[in-house]
Amino acid sequence: MNETIKETTNQTAAAPEAGTEERSRVYAGHETVPMLCGDRGLSSKGCSRCCHQLNVYDYLADIPDNDVATDLVEVQFKNTRKGYYHNVNGLDLAKGDIVAVEASPGHDIGTVTLTGRLVMLQIKKANLRSMDEIKRVYRKAKPVDMEKYEEAKAREHETMIRSRQIAKELGLEMKIGDVEYQGDGNKAIFYYIADGRVDFRQLIKVLAEAFRVRIEMKQIGARQEAGRIGGFGPCGRELCCCTWVKNFSSVSTSAARFQDLSLNPQKLAGQCAKLKCCMNYEVDCYVEASRKLPSREIVLTTMEGDWFFFKADILAGEVTYSSDKKLAANLTTITAARAKEIIAMNREGKKPDTLDNRASKAAPKPVDLATQDDLTRFDKRKKKRKKK
Repeated sequence: MNETIKETTNQTAAAPEAGTEERSRVYAGHETVPMLCGDRGLSSKGCSRCCHQLNVYDYLADIPDNDVATDLVEVQFKNTRKGYYHNVNGLDLAKGDIVAVEASPGHDIGTVTLTGRLVMLQIKKANLRSMDEIKRVYRKAKPVDMEKYEEAKAREHETMIRSRQIAKELGLEMKIGDVEYQGDGNKAIFYYIADGRVDFRQLIKVLAEAFRVRIEMKQIGARQEAGRIGGFGPCGRELCCCTWVKNFSSVSTSAARFQDLSLNPQKLAGQCAKLKCCMNYEVDCYVEASRKLPSREIVLTTMEGDWFFFKADILAGEVTYSSDKKLAANLTTITAARAKEIIAMNREGKKPDTLDNRASKAAPKPVDLATQDDLTRFDKRKKKRKKK
């Protein structure tokens, strides 16, 4: 693999066209490591880091006639924007190719991320209203297309800063998080964040006069913004929203209650200032396990007295009771089965002798290793060797 990378690097340095293609793949994606696409097995054809969290593993990549099963291809643009297009010209497209596709108006530049039968499944997942919305692929990107594309991308940061100033001057309660220019530079998409509804009709007029392009506004949430910026979570790993999470589901504080987590907003909130998405990962398991535990309001009665619920280890199926309702006194841990057994006895008017019917095991005594053998056993052997 190292030899392949070195060979590719040398070819890139020698041939300007290869260098242009490699650089274009970096710009068309998320500015990640250039893709080394080719027929080198399922790993290179099926999956790549260029697609980032939007990547779909093409497990049908090596099946014969997979590419000719349909003329539909999946194309990815900046951030999380993707589109589906007809390969009407019958181009030999593979994952990682840079193509010029139809747009309104003009054309756009994107990276092919999926071909073959799986594209139809992705279209169903995207819930496209009509197949008529699917446009077509014009051609593979030429050096002239890539020059226009790079010129447009170079204007994005300056446009974002200027648009933020304009929105502030107009008194709009919104934040413009990112700007994406179309491949030919005739259109710009402004991604903004707002808590409420924003009337940006005047903003569109001002932006159109300032930048002389067609303006499109798209609202994104705080979670999408965090995924776009990236970062690391308290677990030490890269944020889920910028690596693999595609669809964001709502997270409520009930997920923390089911898992007996501290209701501290500073600990429960992620870098997007919303509740952490990972709180939903194990909540179903906790909900199912909590159904096997007795109710917390039930008081257990024994010959020793009344016992009140103190805490529970949900996954272990153990419950700890206290002899005092308000304080942690004489804490005793029993299994959920034993607690339900006592509850059933109390309903029948019976009281067990003790809360825990398990025999108390004596603590194991420490073993003195020095008494197991004579400490001078090595000295005796040395004396025998000297006599010989």
